[in-house]
Amino acid sequence: MLIKPNKLEIGDTIAVISPSAGLAALAPHRLDNAIKFLKGQGYRIKEYPTTRKNNGWEAAPAEERAKDIMSAFLDKDVKAIICTIGGNTLNKTLKYLDFEKIKQNPKILCGYSDISVLHYALHAKANLMSYYGPCMMVQFGEYPKPLDYTIEYFNKALVDGNIGRINASEKWTDEILNWFAKEDLERSRKLKKNIGYQWLREGSADGKIIGGCLHSLMHLIGTEYWPNHQEKILFIEIPEGEDFAKGESLAEVDAQLADFEIAGIFKGIKGLIIGRPFKYSEEESEKFKKIVLDNTKDYHFPILYGVDIGHTDPIITIPLGAECRINSTKNLFELV
Repeated sequence: MLIKPNKLEIGDTIAVISPSAGLAALAPHRLDNAIKFLKGQGYRIKEYPTTRKNNGWEAAPAEERAKDIMSAFLDKDVKAIICTIGGNTLNKTLKYLDFEKIKQNPKILCGYSDISVLHYALHAKANLMSYYGPCMMVQFGEYPKPLDYTIEYFNKALVDGNIGRINASEKWTDEILNWFAKEDLERSRKLKKNIGYQWLREGSADGKIIGGCLHSLMHLIGTEYWPNHQEKILFIEIPEGEDFAKGESLAEVDAQLADFEIAGIFKGIKGLIIGRPFKYSEEESEKFKKIVLDNTKDYHFPILYGVDIGHTDPIITIPLGAECRINSTKNLFELV
């Protein structure tokens, strides 16, 4: 059984860390907005030495970032840890982390994208349930306030401790407003109607849920930080590409999914859930669906597509290791 952290309560202290990228130093108003919102909800906030640092494509050298991760877990006043944003070099911190000490001091960890690396490492090395969900700058820093759907499922996962059936959002967005020019303070992002869940392959499955950002998970395949995927329901989501205004290239995604197939990951899973991809056109989305089906053609598990996970907004919060049910006949996605 995974260690499940205690629920979040009003008055608790939330640690804010930057374990990967250092964008809080470049767009500090996003972090300020997030902190203002969470304080308004009744939480206390604690920052660490590297929270607002920038060292090129990372917040600080890996050893410094790891020190802040450990400090947050070992801080007796802290109940939850929320990451400022993702990035691409969280993997460099892993060798500096003491997973036995983390296991002895379990806390909520929340974040998405490159935070997938830390989620998987905690799962494999500390036997700790963590939460794939909103980051401070991206979701909690939204102008003029976080999207209601995101907050609803964050509270269901971390405050109520009871998620239940997950309904698709009514509207969503992947619009980009330039943070560095503070365009995001001029208006809210435009939302468009959500067509809801799609089933690329029908069927039903029950199992513990695990997964994350496909690009980030590739860092860990075959390492000691890779959890057991047997009999699990896997979720994946697709981030931005090298050009932030576009989604990750379909050729790269095709190769990544082929790597999963070669590694035998698809052989053991019971179902696949796919988050709505970021910045794909309708044509690219249709090609992406065909890529998914092509790379899983030798398997029969159900595939649910277009879920509110990852780099589009709003998003749900997923406890990695929670019991999950999917059923195409009932159009059901449930976490219990």
